[in-house]
This record gives sequence, C-alpha cells and structure tokens, in this order.
Amino acid sequence: MSIDEPSQSMQLLSAADYVTSLDTICSLAKKSLFVFDKNFIDIGFNSEARFEILREFLLSNHNNSLQLLALDTKPVSQYCPRLMTLLRQFGHNMFIYQLPKHLQHLTEPFAVSDESHFVRRFHFDDPRGIFAQHDANMAHLLKSRFLEMWQASRPSLFTSIFSL
Repeated sequence: MSIDEPSQSMQLLSAADYVTSLDTICSLAKKSLFVFDKNFIDIGFNSEARFEILREFLLSNHNNSLQLLALDTKPVSQYCPRLMTLLRQFGHNMFIYQLPKHLQHLTEPFAVSDESHFVRRFHFDDPRGIFAQHDANMAHLLKSRFLEMWQASRPSLFTSIFSL
C-alpha cells in the first residue's frame, strides 16, 4: 500500500452491490485472493466476466494464489462450471476447500485481496456489508481469520481436481 493511497470504504445495501464489489476485489488482486462464501452461487463466480478476471489473475504470475472456502462445495461443482474449469487449469495455485462441520456456524462472507482490499457482508442472508480499498489493518484481520478457517478445512470430493 502506498502512503499516497488513503483508505476508501463504501456501504453495500444490496446483493448487486456485493457482486459488483467482488468483481472489483478480484480485479484489484495482484498476488492473492481469499474468498469465503456459503456456496458461491449467485455471487458472480460463474459469470464470463469474473471468469476472465480470475483467469488473467492466475495467468499473470504462477505464484498468484486463489483460495476459495465454502460451507458447501457441492453447489460450486454443480452450478459454477467456469470456476471448475479454472480449477482444472490452475490446480497448482487455485484451491477450493470446504469448512468442517464444527465451523458451519460461521455466516459472514468476505473476500480479501492482497492484504489491502476487502469486501464483507454481515450475514449470508443479509445483503448489507462494506467494501474497502487500501485498508490494510482490516484486510489483514480478515485474511488471518480466513487462514485460521482454511487450516481447519480440507478439499472436498466435489471440488477436487482429481475428481474432475
């Protein structure tokens, strides 16, 4: 983060705001992208535009990392064929894990890009949330939370590159 880039934030009031913010977060990613969601359905992960954004991100550097964490990965495999195509093509730096049963009570979806930008909703069933750019403190906290959840999680049978 450059010292010249002040933190900017915006309230999200609708599901469309969240999807647009996710597009922006994905576009801003230069090294890493961490996303936690219920099942990745209806938040743009099967759109052609998001597919191209993520494909370019993964192609731009073989060290870039895309980590997706879901409460339920079965819908991802059924309803997000573009995301599954990316997983087949970039299995070395893209991963989809499922949260274990003892963490299924977590209900606040969020995404973090490069420990600098984030978007989060207050609950899966609530479209309200916040989108922020150049907020390293909160982005770092969310990334830490994501990594704790990630360590307790595992790839699922539905999204394993071996089952594709």
